[in-house]
Amino acid sequence: MGKRTVHVSDFTGKVLQTADEVVRIVVLEHPDLVAGPVQLEAEPVEVESIDDAALDVAVVEIHDGQDGDQPRRVVLTASEFDALATDVPMAQLLRTAERIRPPKATRKSDRPDYSTLEHAGKPHRGRVTEEEAGLVRDHLDEINKRLADEGTRQIDPTDPEHAARYGFPTPA
Repeated sequence: MGKRTVHVSDFTGKVLQTADEVVRIVVLEHPDLVAGPVQLEAEPVEVESIDDAALDVAVVEIHDGQDGDQPRRVVLTASEFDALATDVPMAQLLRTAERIRPPKATRKSDRPDYSTLEHAGKPHRGRVTEEEAGLVRDHLDEINKRLADEGTRQIDPTDPEHAARYGFPTPA
């Protein structure tokens, strides 16, 4: 038994004969888009006019302290935006303007806190802190039950590697 994938144009409903005919379009922003980006499929001829219809636009954020300090995002034609610069041409203004650097993403916020009962004992590459080791020693049954429920390896205090990692007495 085999599987067959049939591609259908989202624009016209036409069945596309081969996978080579499929063009994927990702819609990033649209007034009717409510839950983030979506993808559509079409045949190449259906999207040929997209490049011709493309507008030169400027996307700006206005930080004016209204709306709870949330910036407003505005899309306007590049020529409308360029007309705002009356002293210096916009191209020159943009070349010399102060650069905005996106805030550095801190990976630490994504890491679980292994010094809590919720995460203590989970396998990880980092070193085991004394807080985590103490939690594992003091709450071994509870932690092993959680690890088993999660389908993760359990901690065996008689295993020399686990004993050394979590500070259990070394087996003789």
